Amino acid sequence: MLDRPGTPRAFATGEPLDQGQLLRAPLRWPRPSRLDLPVPGPGPKAQHALGVLGADTVGGLLQHLPRTASVAKPISELAIGESATIVVYVESIRSRAVRRRGMRPMVEAQISDGTGRLSAAFFNQPWLVDRYRPGTRLLVQGVIQPGGKLRLSGHAPTQLAPGSSEGAATYPASDGITSTQIAALVSDHLTFAGDLPELLPASVREGERLTGVADAYVSMHLGAMEGGRQRLAFEELLVEQLVQRRLRDLPRAGLSATSLGEPPTLTRRWREELLPFPLTDDQDRAIVDLDRELARDVPMQRLLLGDVGSGKTVVAVHAMLRAAEHGRQAALMAPTETLARQHFRTLQSLVPGELLPMALLTASTKAADRKRILYALRGGQLGLVIGTHALIEDPVVFHALSVVVIDEQHRFGVRQRARLEAKAPEGRTPHVLHLTATPIPRTQRLLEFGAVDVTELRALPRGRRPITTQIMETAEEREQAYDLLRSQVAEGRQGFVVCPLVEDSEELEARSAIAEVERLREGPLRGLRLELMHGKMPAVDKERAMARFDAGDADVLVATTVIEVGIDVPNATVMLIEDAERFGIAQLHQLRGRVGRGRYGGSCILFGRERSPRLKALVEHRDGFALAEIDLRLRGEGELTGLKQSGMARYRAARLPDDEHLLERAHVIADAMLDADPDLTDPRHVLLGREVESIRQSRVAA
Repeated sequence: MLDRPGTPRAFATGEPLDQGQLLRAPLRWPRPSRLDLPVPGPGPKAQHALGVLGADTVGGLLQHLPRTASVAKPISELAIGESATIVVYVESIRSRAVRRRGMRPMVEAQISDGTGRLSAAFFNQPWLVDRYRPGTRLLVQGVIQPGGKLRLSGHAPTQLAPGSSEGAATYPASDGITSTQIAALVSDHLTFAGDLPELLPASVREGERLTGVADAYVSMHLGAMEGGRQRLAFEELLVEQLVQRRLRDLPRAGLSATSLGEPPTLTRRWREELLPFPLTDDQDRAIVDLDRELARDVPMQRLLLGDVGSGKTVVAVHAMLRAAEHGRQAALMAPTETLARQHFRTLQSLVPGELLPMALLTASTKAADRKRILYALRGGQLGLVIGTHALIEDPVVFHALSVVVIDEQHRFGVRQRARLEAKAPEGRTPHVLHLTATPIPRTQRLLEFGAVDVTELRALPRGRRPITTQIMETAEEREQAYDLLRSQVAEGRQGFVVCPLVEDSEELEARSAIAEVERLREGPLRGLRLELMHGKMPAVDKERAMARFDAGDADVLVATTVIEVGIDVPNATVMLIEDAERFGIAQLHQLRGRVGRGRYGGSCILFGRERSPRLKALVEHRDGFALAEIDLRLRGEGELTGLKQSGMARYRAARLPDDEHLLERAHVIADAMLDADPDLTDPRHVLLGREVESIRQSRVAA
């Protein structure tokens, strides 16, 4: 490390090095080719296991880092939804067949730390029945689930005692080789660390007070883990931020879009004369962002990130009207027919037909209507089309597509989005606005959405009434919830009952929508008009059910999460969510956003355990962005970075969200580096640039 420029210090001890020590040090040039030398395993099975782990070469072995896990509370103190690392022993373990073709048998184990017991399932690892015999001590990581289950994200044998609160350093292992055997191999090959390439320029290492790459790897393997880990984590995160920027910038190079920069005419009239409510400050700022980018001849790629009810659709309408007032066309694509129809109704109420002709195109559109819509799109008589995947089919041809809006963009694949964008004529690329109603934490946004520009909508429209949220656990409280729903119906309001399953399941102890609607009709909600809606119903049946509820012909809609996004019934004021702990925080926040959308306010009842951290978060917070941060903390590294059950993660050294401060610094430095050297061709950046380009190309190919 460097305390100040020009003062070299030994990394492991921090002691200053005098000039004599430096002069006596042998000169040694890195030889990266030696990193490709094979590592001989202690046996054929171990050799195969090293290959599975990517550690069968010198370089792969050195980069196979040990991980330290900080052991959390005992099982008896863990709550549902909590992310935990615990030391346990195996009480029993068995293998059972899985019905799905091509999958290996599933291994189920009962594990305990002496204070409580959990069940854990290991997928596609049948050998664990012999490896984790009863009595084996394990270090396991995962999320506590209802019914005493642990959703695993990592596991490894350990020498720690069950219930231990110490930290444990282990190498991720596999069938055929143990953590101890890997440690011995690393010790034999540690002298090769000097051959590892140094990707970080000296200016970055000095500015961020970081050691060299060889010292960082040596320190981690010798047990001085945190200093070396942070150095390597910073490098990983810097490379990721550079990749994200290159993914964003390179596809736009050489592409041209139609500039929509003429003074507003249609949009001004719409805002000043036809829009029935004033825009929020956030909506105004978002529209300024859009107008600035739509005026350019470079294709826009922007993510509009908004909380439930923040008014994303209004901002999207502005973008589509900008296309119309330039004589161009716009398309809005939604992932489901229910959501597409909801958007169509909303746009019809916001934009009169004489201002902008529009049509709805889905798989269930009648043949005669479909023929008429396709003719009007091809000829340019239709300025706006709202639809589902039907929009990307080959017969759909646009005359002058210039703006594309994609709702719930994560529900579409890259190729599906690209097929719609490719329908812009004249060799042009449309401006694209992605919408999502799920607030995304900044950490996750930098990792997964760095390839697009982001605009946030946080403020709710004026007059939006707050939604009260309660957790109800006992039978008496359940009756109170039904009383609330019946009283609201008596006053002319409506409500939802949401279930986690469509049908009853032998494996899952949870309420299903089909069984629940019958139970409610015969019991607690007898006499009320109940409607059923779930994802397995044909599209036409779902549309009829939603239409009846929307028209007030049903008092209560019993449904699954098919209503999670886009359902807008202002008269609905009560939301009852069964087995709420089976849903994620984002889902629960979206579901409760379906009520209180009118002038009556709303109530959301969560049936579940009051101790649940996720449910408590919903009660205490209404801000979706705050909830997203809490959700990220509860889910931890496993789900954010794609941790697999083998113990290997997307990053070798970085731990997120704990390393958020390193990610923020990496983001700043990546931007500055690319602003000064866009192609990373400066001699100081060449090695880093090669690594970035290799990763970028692999992701584009995928």
